[in-house]
Amino acid sequence: MKAKRDAWAIRIPGLDPAKLVFIDETSANTKMTRRYGRSPRGQRVVEAVPHGHWKTTTFVAALRSEGLVAPMVIDGAMNGDLFVAYTKQVLVPALKVGDVVVLDNLSSHKAAEVIPLIERAGARVIYLTLYSPDLNPIEKMWSKAKALLRGAKARNAEALTKA
Repeated sequence: MKAKRDAWAIRIPGLDPAKLVFIDETSANTKMTRRYGRSPRGQRVVEAVPHGHWKTTTFVAALRSEGLVAPMVIDGAMNGDLFVAYTKQVLVPALKVGDVVVLDNLSSHKAAEVIPLIERAGARVIYLTLYSPDLNPIEKMWSKAKALLRGAKARNAEALTKA
């Protein structure tokens, strides 16, 4: 694993940052709430958190050096068919010739149609090494977005999408 991470670290500086397109998704649901809170000394923080049924939404997007592109919201979880549809309908129109699309090793990212679709757009695909979210800058963006969503405490799908 260390050798693969080292090879990645050597490879990535040789790529033009303006051509890098990092793809990732995150999910949010209607039971999200803040993980930490403050209270007067000696008192507990009390927060209501829904139990039972909740609604999950997945947000997939690409991150370039100039910002977020090709966003899409999915009702439910990501799968291979949905990722192929995202690639075809949303990602490919946002790609430029010479782009390098960086994907993690999620099984849906490895659907057979994904690489040919991206290559037909004049871009190429490289996969992150296993267990390397720290090498993907979009992960930091998702972390901040989820913190904001936890604070929003959206309790229905419409409020979650708006947040």
